[in-house]
Amino acid sequence: MNELIKITKDDNGNSVVSGRDLHDFLEVKTAYKDWFPRMCEYGFTDGKDFSSILSESTGGRPRVDHAMTLDMAKEISMIQRTERGKQARQYFIDVEKEYKKQIGQSQFRLPKNLTEMSTMFFDVMKDQDKKIEEQSEKVNFLMNLSGLTSPRNKELTKARNKKIIQVCGGSESNSYQDKSLRSKLYNELFKSYRHRFDVNQYVDTPMKRFDEAKDYINNWYPPFELKDEIEKANAQGNLF
Repeated sequence: MNELIKITKDDNGNSVVSGRDLHDFLEVKTAYKDWFPRMCEYGFTDGKDFSSILSESTGGRPRVDHAMTLDMAKEISMIQRTERGKQARQYFIDVEKEYKKQIGQSQFRLPKNLTEMSTMFFDVMKDQDKKIEEQSEKVNFLMNLSGLTSPRNKELTKARNKKIIQVCGGSESNSYQDKSLRSKLYNELFKSYRHRFDVNQYVDTPMKRFDEAKDYINNWYPPFELKDEIEKANAQGNLF
């Protein structure tokens, strides 16, 4: 496997990646001293996901670097949403697979007796429970981080369209046929939605809050001024 980014071992034998090496590979324009603290805002903690180290700069003076776990390096690569980020993330995944393969080949052996077999079985189950818990934490982290998937975004769009038709009194109503009034309703809906979920567009809504977002849209109603416009438009249509 070609070494895209150098991976070393820390004092505990864990595989780690230099934050500056990853920063350089990802071709991040922001200075490292500003970029790394920003990445830590995604929930990474010192002592668990990374450790601070001093490395020698080209000028001979020591500079701050960070030894990141492979998990942290993978997630940071994904956050970048660039081709280099995808490439780095896949590289770390491939490295982990290779490590696990090597460990599995070196550590596997048949139990000598029933007692040892039972011990090995419970050790495996305990390890699996730990991995499941870790994966659950990562899923929650990613659901908070990532926006809506395409199917979820389409579902939210259908909910918005249905709500606007409902508050207008139907797709054939005079108020719904009024493009200007219909546009006001969509804008007002998004205005209140943005205030509630703190997003710049619907697709940025965290996946974890999808059900909450859909319920919010289903239960939304326009302010009094727009309700009055709807009633007047529909009443005017009924005159004819």
